[in-house]
Amino acid sequence: MRVRLFYHDHCFDGAATAAVFTEFFRQNYDPEAEFVCTGLAHKASQLFDETEFDGDENVIVDFKYSASPRITWWFDHHQSAFLSPQDEEHFRRDVSGRKFYDPTFKSCTKFLATVAKEKFGFERPALDELIRWADIIDGAQYPDAKSAVELAEPAMKLTLVIEGAADNLSQKMIQWMARLPLAEIVLEPEVRALFEPLYRRHLDSIDLIRSRAECRQGVIFFDLVGTGHEGYNKFIPYYLFPESVYTVSVSISSFRAKVSVGSNPWAPREPQQNLATMCEGYGGGGHARVGAISFEPGEVESARQAAAEIVAELRKSS
Repeated sequence: MRVRLFYHDHCFDGAATAAVFTEFFRQNYDPEAEFVCTGLAHKASQLFDETEFDGDENVIVDFKYSASPRITWWFDHHQSAFLSPQDEEHFRRDVSGRKFYDPTFKSCTKFLATVAKEKFGFERPALDELIRWADIIDGAQYPDAKSAVELAEPAMKLTLVIEGAADNLSQKMIQWMARLPLAEIVLEPEVRALFEPLYRRHLDSIDLIRSRAECRQGVIFFDLVGTGHEGYNKFIPYYLFPESVYTVSVSISSFRAKVSVGSNPWAPREPQQNLATMCEGYGGGGHARVGAISFEPGEVESARQAAAEIVAELRKSS
């Protein structure tokens, strides 16, 4: 059997969810199943190419819903899981018993593992470490910003590599996560070769954000367009400005201009704004505490305008 598995690319939780699903499916359905993993990224344009739904089973985890009749399994935990009210209604009418949604879970990995245990009797103690770390990472449940930025734990090192790795390594990572302890994955030669330059770039990004960011009325803002940095550790702003409540940034990559919006897990006062709802107003989405908006690569000024409006709204409410 050929399983086409779509997952949130360049994301620890996305890869971990794919790994847990792989083991769940092999144990419960077909131990010899061939998995073809495809990473998905949030874009301003159409998210799905339905010609790729070419497996005997087509699975989406940790990503938006598709109403295609070719999709046989779906798991997600994002508030903005549905592209339209019609998609949400399609999900509500589903009677397959193989499509699941719960935005109260901090990670899709733990959500899938919980559903697999409660509804299908799946248990794999060897995956407990992976599930625990996916919940910490995706739910920003670190003890402090220092722990999140200094990357001492194997899971944190792997997060850096996954976020910066090419697609072929991301797919290998899923298979390693399914079978190996995290400390052993870190020692894989391909992982070690990538980690060192990515870690140096991570340290450079701390200095870059320090030089470009401003924090006023509890809201941090910075613009990385033109710096060559597509992404960054999302906890760096709170490491640099512990008094902050929210952060908003603009960045650009080969396929999108991006506005990132987040809230400080260790904020001196409780964040009150639902950031997913704010981002949905611009065609984006996410979770209550973290969200993003994607624009076409040539729409940098539109991204900057959206970011400026969100910054103004957050500062007004602070």
